[in-house]
Amino acid sequence: MSAFETTKKRIESALQGALVKILAEFNIRYTPGNLPLAFSDDFSHGDLASSLALVWAKEAKTSPFELASKIKENIGDIPGVKVVEIAGPGFINFFLTKDIFAGTIEFARSEDMWGRGDALSGKKIMVEYTDPNPFKEFHIGHLMSNAIGESISRLFQFEGADVKRANYQGDVGPHVAKAIWGIKKLGVDPKDAAAVGKAYSAGASAYEEDPQAKEEIDAINAKVYDRSNDEINTIYDEGRRSTLAHFEELYAILGTKFDFYFFESETAPLGLAQIGAHSGIFKLSDGAVVYEGSHTRVFINSKGLPTYEAKEIGLAQMKQEKFPADVYITITASEQDGFFQVVFEAMERVLPELAGKLVHRSHGMMRFTDGKMSSRTGNIITGESLLNDLIVAAKERAAESRADDKEKLAEQVAVAAIKYQVLRQATGKNIIFDREKALSLEGDSGPYLQYAYARTQAIKERAGDLQAKADVSAEPNTVTRLIPRFPEIVARAVEHLEPHILTTYLLELASAFNAWYAQEQILDGTSAAAHKLAVVEAIGRTLKNGLWILGIPAPEKM
Repeated sequence: MSAFETTKKRIESALQGALVKILAEFNIRYTPGNLPLAFSDDFSHGDLASSLALVWAKEAKTSPFELASKIKENIGDIPGVKVVEIAGPGFINFFLTKDIFAGTIEFARSEDMWGRGDALSGKKIMVEYTDPNPFKEFHIGHLMSNAIGESISRLFQFEGADVKRANYQGDVGPHVAKAIWGIKKLGVDPKDAAAVGKAYSAGASAYEEDPQAKEEIDAINAKVYDRSNDEINTIYDEGRRSTLAHFEELYAILGTKFDFYFFESETAPLGLAQIGAHSGIFKLSDGAVVYEGSHTRVFINSKGLPTYEAKEIGLAQMKQEKFPADVYITITASEQDGFFQVVFEAMERVLPELAGKLVHRSHGMMRFTDGKMSSRTGNIITGESLLNDLIVAAKERAAESRADDKEKLAEQVAVAAIKYQVLRQATGKNIIFDREKALSLEGDSGPYLQYAYARTQAIKERAGDLQAKADVSAEPNTVTRLIPRFPEIVARAVEHLEPHILTTYLLELASAFNAWYAQEQILDGTSAAAHKLAVVEAIGRTLKNGLWILGIPAPEKM
């Protein structure tokens, strides 16, 4: 625990004791609990601030200012606290001593896992995300789900949880039949993943426009399920294998490794069996099996085939069997909110042990600043094509970098450009994606954070044999007052399942560092250089760990 965190706990304890004593004078029984103690929005108002007096003034039948003054009188001296002030209507502001910042800088620069917490220690969590379907292209929604899911998984890990990543993919269903129809009609090699995706598009169009094609595709769909046709089986097996292998190449670039892969071909029979075993929960309607919850959804269609809803029941069973967890989180687009509302209702009745363990986290949609959803060649922009376009653009800039592997750097910058734009705002909001801003090394972007980190590493390299050491007599500045906030920012992002809380902090830290760097010569040959180098190392560690949580690579040279 850093000196800052230790001091914060001391302040909380002192506030608690003072409040208990004061309220007792008014015959108010108080049970100690969490106290409002937050970072100050304005450093001129201290490092930490409490609105405790505003919360309890009415109960104590006094003004917030009077109660704040009484609390101040009763907290006594707190190690690490230089000044306590009452501000505004009754805020209690705390200014910390210089040595607290120096101690925290030393802690941050020397601890590999600086910022890590233990709030989720002992908890088991499964996060399901990305979920691209074999035989189809990797779309923008898959890219967004991957960025959010990977970051949330890493947030949980950083707070001590045992996290397993899951990927659920549709390897049966109408889309597979459409792709196989397209493969046969176009003479496509099913081992060519890119060609398989185009074959699916051809099949999907034909299904909507050509009644004969629709009939043929429906027939293929039935054969995929019952494995009754050797030619279709061969195309299916090769197409499934090639598209899944191609997805793995994308996951490697994006920095994701899944622990479990679930497929609809496996979940479908389990879902059918569960629905059959719990027939009292479901109803027959026009030959189909439905669940009447907050709204009605079909779980088995009139042809006797399981729908997505039924497959989710089977998936839940498989997840439990593979990894009995405390929480199961599913990340998809917000258009599936209604779907999961009903499915979770049904799921908790079929599998009551899951009650209270299911969480659906949804994300918005991505649009582009030019309004176009197609590339220069007229093709619809997919998640993969966006990633590839950004890699190409990043290569031009990487050519002038100090990086040893410029191809790798281009990939890392492209990943940062995409992930940051997805994670910089609340997950449920839509995103307007601007390629130029996303790749910019200035301002609100992933590459900007990467460049700030690379700058810290360049300074360390130039420092040579100089030994970093934080100076307890150094006056705190904006940068050194921001560094201690990192652990609590991570904890808050975990609590709200919102990576954007962390991106906002990292941007503020990087901006403060760059402003400080612009006006301060770090390696100036004076005795202060060791302290400034320690600050740089603490910033570097904070940026690196923060970028890791976001799933963004931290290149050491740019």
